[in-house]
Amino acid sequence: MEAFLISTGIVALAEMGDKTQLLSLILAARFRKPWPIVLGILVATLVNHALAGAVGSWVTTFLGPDVLRWVLGLSFIAMAIWMLIPDKLDDSDTPSSTGSLGVFGTTVVAFFLAEMGDKTQIATVALAAQYKAWFAVVAGTTLGMMLANAPVVWFGDKLVKKVPIRVVHTVSAAIFAALGVVALIGWGQ
Repeated sequence: MEAFLISTGIVALAEMGDKTQLLSLILAARFRKPWPIVLGILVATLVNHALAGAVGSWVTTFLGPDVLRWVLGLSFIAMAIWMLIPDKLDDSDTPSSTGSLGVFGTTVVAFFLAEMGDKTQIATVALAAQYKAWFAVVAGTTLGMMLANAPVVWFGDKLVKKVPIRVVHTVSAAIFAALGVVALIGWGQ
C-alpha cells in the first residue's frame, strides 16, 4: 500500500505544470471532447508507465543492493533538481489535427510520446526499483497522472490559474530530495 500511495502522491505533484499537463490543456482546448481525451491519457499512461515500471523492476535484478541504493538516491535527488526547472511545451509536442486517428488516437499517441523521458516516467522507473512492487507503482503513478490531468481536461484554464505551480514544484522537489537522502543512507533496508 505504501508503494501505491507514495507513487500516486509523487506523480500527481510532479505532473503539476509538467509538459504533459500542458498538453492535456491544449488537447482539451483544441478538440473539446473530454471523454476521448481522458481515456486516451489513461491508455497512454498505462502503457508508458507499465513499461517504465518493468524497466525499474528489471534494473533490480542485475544491480547489487549497494549500487542500487546509490543509483536510486542520486536519481531521486536529480529528480528534485529537475522539479525546480519549469517545463515548456513546444510546437512539435502538440498535434495540429486528429488526422485519421480521431481525438482518442491522437491523444494516445501525443501523450505517450510526450511522456517519453518525462519526469513522471523517470520517477516511475525509480519508484518501481525502490519498492519492487511493479503493480502498486504502476497503479499509483497512473492514478497520480489521472488526478493531475483529468481535471485539466474538464476545467482547463480556471483550474491551472488557481494552482500555485511554483509552490507545488518546490514541495515535489523536497519530497524527491527526502526520498533520495533516505535511499542513500539506507533507511528501511
